[in-house]
Amino acid sequence: MLSGAFATIGGYWKPLVGIALALFGAATAVMGIGVAIAFSTVAADWDDLTGPGEPDTAQLVPLGIAFGVLMVIGVIAYLLASAVVQAAVPVVLQEAVLGRPIGFGAVWRRAWSRVWAMIGTVFLLAVAIPFLVIMFTMVATVVYFVSLGNSDTAGPLLLFGLLGWLVLAPLAIWLWVKFSLAPTIVVFEAQRPVAALRRSARLVQGSWWRVLGITLLALGLASVVGYMIQMPFQALGMIPGSVDSTEMTGEPSGGEILALFGGIMVLSMISGLVSQLFSSIFPPLMTGLLYVDLRMRNEGLAPVLAEAAAQNLPEQYGPPPTAPA
Repeated sequence: MLSGAFATIGGYWKPLVGIALALFGAATAVMGIGVAIAFSTVAADWDDLTGPGEPDTAQLVPLGIAFGVLMVIGVIAYLLASAVVQAAVPVVLQEAVLGRPIGFGAVWRRAWSRVWAMIGTVFLLAVAIPFLVIMFTMVATVVYFVSLGNSDTAGPLLLFGLLGWLVLAPLAIWLWVKFSLAPTIVVFEAQRPVAALRRSARLVQGSWWRVLGITLLALGLASVVGYMIQMPFQALGMIPGSVDSTEMTGEPSGGEILALFGGIMVLSMISGLVSQLFSSIFPPLMTGLLYVDLRMRNEGLAPVLAEAAAQNLPEQYGPPPTAPA
């Protein structure tokens, strides 16, 4: 599984990295422009805001509104970019298992055609299921203590809710693993979100622990590599803080403070973008390979793939060898 994932990245890095870089780069640019606009709205009044005394509330309202709008726009941009990348990875893998090349334009068209189904699937998998489990725990806890009629229930309520969450957390993990192949199925089989969840549950049946182990391995490797990528950028961001304040002449102006924070924020965005390129590609690749492997084991997919790959041999490698008489 690991060698297959790294081989796919090595052989198809141009469409994979190209799609991820274009989308996450655009989302990061949107965030950067929004941050610049938000800071520009208060740059003239920065000294008043950071000076002694209580800042004027009227001056803080535009900044709060600007950052609220920025947060909403940033979340939407990153969710859309993540959905397209998650759809693009199985598109590339479909061609990789057959040994066929694929270009950036083809990946983009096929991924975009499945992006809304991917958003629905990821919402059900990553938001709806954990949310329902947590809400069930909270409601059950509140109803239980209300039925007791005890007014002093703050401590026991928290403890009971924690215990209920610990009991239901394994259920959430079990459901997450059962449905973990759904994003790949949305692309490979052009299924809708609910149908993809059902299909994933059927494929994972009998291989739950194996799917859990490989998925955790992929997520762990992606986290470690992402952290290693971010370390040099974090070190660069700490350089301004290591400068002795006695070497600075006078109090820094608002523009200097904004420039310092702006530089640190730019480095943070760049490091996050580079790290996200790997962490957004590697786990979906492993999930896609798990899907192909389970279909080979349970549904005899290997002969179908071999036949499809053989049909592509005359175009790339010449005619296949003839069988002996």
